[in-house]
Amino acid sequence: MENISLKEFTQLTAGKDPVPGGGSVSALCGSLAAALAEMVTNLTIGKKKYLEYTFELTDIRKELDILRINLLDCIRKDQEAFKPLAETYAMPKDSDGYEEKLEQCLRNAADPPLLILKYCTRIIELDERLAVIGSRISVSDAASSVMLAQGTLYAAYVNILVNTSLMKDREYAEKMEKEAVALLDEYSVMALNIYDDICKRLTNG
Repeated sequence: MENISLKEFTQLTAGKDPVPGGGSVSALCGSLAAALAEMVTNLTIGKKKYLEYTFELTDIRKELDILRINLLDCIRKDQEAFKPLAETYAMPKDSDGYEEKLEQCLRNAADPPLLILKYCTRIIELDERLAVIGSRISVSDAASSVMLAQGTLYAAYVNILVNTSLMKDREYAEKMEKEAVALLDEYSVMALNIYDDICKRLTNG
């Protein structure tokens, strides 16, 4: 999957197969959010007006590069987690150990979107700083990045819920849901505030 073109990826997503699905697509969107933010650092580093931020921007760039790669890897993780879940759904429900296997598969399938969500909260935090110290000519890219990251939060969250909602262990499921919704609530608002602030600055509002 990692060596296919974007055209092929979108064709596969549009097809009948359940993978790549929402989890994989959200991972790609998150990776693009990180890439846009990283571009802001590259467009700012070396400019005379922003020299005082060179070391900080360099550190941010390194972290964003790791986030970009990690989110791309979440495409693989999401698909690998879904395959055994799909195989378990295809088993007769009265098979020996069916319930236990399904429960574990649901847990495994919920992990990648939670990881995606967490990665994107960090992108939003970094975008908040880039909105301040990034070059003005690239601040629209920071705004685009932060909204892509926000959208990814919601996509990842619903891909957590689709698995936790079927878990028999409600204590485990609700703990994961509580963690996810707390991050979603906090960072979706943060992202929108960053975006609004950038738009006001661009319109002298």
